[in-house]
Amino acid sequence: MALVAWVAAAQETSKSDTADKPKHSQEELEAGFKKTFSKATMSGRWCSLEEGRLGPEKKDRYTINSVTKVGKDVWLMNARVQYGGTDLTVPVPIQVKWAGDTAVIVVDKFAMPGGSGTYSARVLVHNNTYAGNWSGEDHGGMLYGVITQTGDDQSKQ
Repeated sequence: MALVAWVAAAQETSKSDTADKPKHSQEELEAGFKKTFSKATMSGRWCSLEEGRLGPEKKDRYTINSVTKVGKDVWLMNARVQYGGTDLTVPVPIQVKWAGDTAVIVVDKFAMPGGSGTYSARVLVHNNTYAGNWSGEDHGGMLYGVITQTGDDQSKQ
């Protein structure tokens, strides 16, 4: 019986906490998103996902120079792409959806420069952290990490 009372009290506290928090306007959410991804580094881990099994974790790092809103929920994310001897900045078209104050980045069938295939992803962004999944033509996986501001010094990349 005490457990039921504790759960009920926790739910009431949660309701009042939510009701007291001011909601951010769309403009405020988008300004925060833009600030988060201006001269930013996403660093964390990723693992493959094959036949329902997670592969070993590997380090992951993405350098984001900027994001620019170009439509209702369409943005261009200027990302530094490094793979196989290639190192270039590419404008990646993304959609940004909102779940409350949490951004969800949607990438659909983005063709990588150099013909290395197309990729899709769904990445949740909240409080300078990210988590999500991605898929290529015949493979995919999961990723998570933190987002930090890199400033003007790109030499550490």
